[in-house]
Amino acid sequence: MRKIIVPAVIAKNQEELDAIFQKISDTVKLVQLDIMDGNFVPNHSMDFDFELEGKYEYEAHLMVEDPDSWIEAHGKKVDAIIAHFEAIPAPEKTIGTVKRKGKKAALALNPGTEIEQVMDYLDDLDQILIMTVHPGFYGSVFLPEVMGKITKLRRLKPEMDIEVDGGIKPDTIELVDEAGANMFVSGSYLVKSDNMKERIDLLYRMVTKAD
Repeated sequence: MRKIIVPAVIAKNQEELDAIFQKISDTVKLVQLDIMDGNFVPNHSMDFDFELEGKYEYEAHLMVEDPDSWIEAHGKKVDAIIAHFEAIPAPEKTIGTVKRKGKKAALALNPGTEIEQVMDYLDDLDQILIMTVHPGFYGSVFLPEVMGKITKLRRLKPEMDIEVDGGIKPDTIELVDEAGANMFVSGSYLVKSDNMKERIDLLYRMVTKAD
């Protein structure tokens, strides 16, 4: 199964977003856009009519109270849409909307949300995002107790893309890799570095050395 390192972008305006794009390594294929409305999480990011570079694929991680409205307004801009299970009253409806737009559909699960709560939707999803921090900030504290959730999901869905987001850096990435994740989202460790390529290369080495 492919393993991929995904930089996570937080930006409060187009100028900040453009500056981050200038730093992103040419080795990156997929970028995660952290969309925050200041309500679902206590921070704002990407809540403007943004424009994107054309050379990457994009997934939108919707940390917002009304994912369905965001999907209708901006969903065409990205390749995959990740809605928080905790924020959508009718997951099957939201997943269906994303699929009809021709986008990959995913659910994100906060640390306190169990796999059993989304069992009815797994067959309709392209991936699951497991939060290993409480969402909303760069640099939040990594929660190792979430590893069991990743392992359980991998047993249930051997071929599914399982993405992990939160506190991913050299001292944690091997834990989530061993638990069963294959997509690794890293925010501040990558985006705030002076040499993103060097750090991405290191993370890739750590998750592929046993393959």
